[in-house]
Amino acid sequence: MPDHGTASPVSLPASEIDQLWYVYAVGRAEEELRAVARETSGLYGEPLHAIEYEGLAVLASPVPAADFHEQALKAQLEQLDRLETLARIHDGVVAQAGTRTTVLPMRLATVYVDTERVAEMLRQGSDQFISLLDHLTGHQEWGVKVYALAAPAARPPSPVSRPSAGSENPVSPGRAFLQERRAQRRSRQDAFRAAGAVAARVTEAATAFARDRVAHRPQQGGPLATKAGENISNEAYLVPAEHAAAFRDELTALGDAAAGVHVEVTGPWAPYSFATPGNAADALDASDAGRGAERGRNEGEGRDRVE
Repeated sequence: MPDHGTASPVSLPASEIDQLWYVYAVGRAEEELRAVARETSGLYGEPLHAIEYEGLAVLASPVPAADFHEQALKAQLEQLDRLETLARIHDGVVAQAGTRTTVLPMRLATVYVDTERVAEMLRQGSDQFISLLDHLTGHQEWGVKVYALAAPAARPPSPVSRPSAGSENPVSPGRAFLQERRAQRRSRQDAFRAAGAVAARVTEAATAFARDRVAHRPQQGGPLATKAGENISNEAYLVPAEHAAAFRDELTALGDAAAGVHVEVTGPWAPYSFATPGNAADALDASDAGRGAERGRNEGEGRDRVE
């Protein structure tokens, strides 16, 4: 998730200040964003505020400094349950704002000392924010993953030797097991070849719709890798909203037509992968931890322009 702030997250002892300001997203200072602030709560149930500066606004809410000074914040981010709660609320605010207007998600757990510092962040980043908002308006982020489905595990050897097909000679349990393992390995290789071919077709089809593409690191295990099979491709696309349904249907059909391959198309999401120019963000994406299912996007992967 991008951190557009020009100031670093504060690292003050809790005793020096009682309250900090947690920032969720940047957007245009329009009634749509103000309505989100009026109708949505942030962390700890605190009301949101739209902090404005010359046509831009930040959605922010007060948080206790005791929970967000350097050591307390580090402890929160190291506890999965607290991290998921933080991320879920953060992403909920961003998603709610994204249903009303175009916003730039901010990096998870970015805080400022006061509203004046938040406004200063807007002032210093104004040109970049406006350019990004113009670029993203009318578009949605969609995630696309390709999976090679796992081959069945080799069966354990039978304690009793059995004849091989077409032969009267018995096959030892050990040899039978090795044969099954080789067959399993060939099946897995075939699945990966098929998935790789599908992934290439998916990229070709997706880029015909998309304005931008970000390639993320495939998910290999961990709490976010929840699908069967092995993830070999994990990409995000910035798609014009009017083409979103066709984009989803065409890519899903590519997966349906290939045995041993699954194509997962998810979205629309707030534009986490595209809210920083030049490269994908390098922090934990709140939508990852909050939803716990949709792809670990922001691992410092490269970004490709799709013309």
